Amino acid sequence: MEWQQLEYFQTLAHLQHVTRAAEYLSISQPALSRSIARLEEELGVPLFNRQGRTIVLNRYGQLFLKRVNRILMEFDVGKRELHDMVNPEHGEVALGFLHTLGTSLIPDLLGAFRVHSPAIRFQLTQNHSYSLLEQMNAAKLDLCLVAEPTETKVPIQWKPLWSEEIFVILPTNHRLAHAQSISMEEIADEPFIFLKKGYALRETTDGLFRQLGMNPKVTFEGEEVSTVAGLVAAGLGLSLLPDVGLDKSKIVYIPIRQPKCRRVIGIAFVEDRYLSPAALRFKQFVINYFGRMESI
Repeated sequence: MEWQQLEYFQTLAHLQHVTRAAEYLSISQPALSRSIARLEEELGVPLFNRQGRTIVLNRYGQLFLKRVNRILMEFDVGKRELHDMVNPEHGEVALGFLHTLGTSLIPDLLGAFRVHSPAIRFQLTQNHSYSLLEQMNAAKLDLCLVAEPTETKVPIQWKPLWSEEIFVILPTNHRLAHAQSISMEEIADEPFIFLKKGYALRETTDGLFRQLGMNPKVTFEGEEVSTVAGLVAAGLGLSLLPDVGLDKSKIVYIPIRQPKCRRVIGIAFVEDRYLSPAALRFKQFVINYFGRMESI
């Protein structure tokens, strides 16, 4: 069995099409077919159910793919470890973070880190918590800045870093735009604009309404904080958001009267999984960075 056969098998298993897999691998279709045939002969079982050029993993192939994915992932980790030993000051960090953090916090954080470690590169991914943790589970991310995970497939370590106050967001011409604070009862009948379900912030705001025994009238759901803020500015509803550095020329942030609403953001990583020196350095920097902010 050759290493290349495992890579060919993994690619074909994911694409499920001989022509596309051969094009992706930059080899001929006959060469790919011969490689898979030799692999199946060596294993003594067929791995695919074939339907023309479209093929689907059978139960043997599904089982084998799990092992191949693990083998190839461990090989990639090994290459990273060797590379990091040779180049400890360089390296790369795969960082995931919530959409709401991308406006100002992440640029400020990375800017501060680059002062001390200018050669370290970053691969940045913005998404909601569930998707980020799924990518971490698949070893596509080293670290995540997310709300506290509830259910995960792997042993996730999460360290709280800071908390954010959640405000009522109103258009500047709203009747309550000049209020010092707002009770949720005052806006109970207003239309609301929220992030879609699955986002950590949506879970926080839904929890506030459940706590108060209220059922909000949600008229729009979006995927970006900037979109939600734009809809609020257009007078299409209100929202509940942290202060994430959005343009305040057409919207206002009003504190919520009791009960206050806050969410906690922390850094997440997989327990006992290899982290490069670059990722370890950034992880410790983040913990120290927010530790200093809390003490100010």
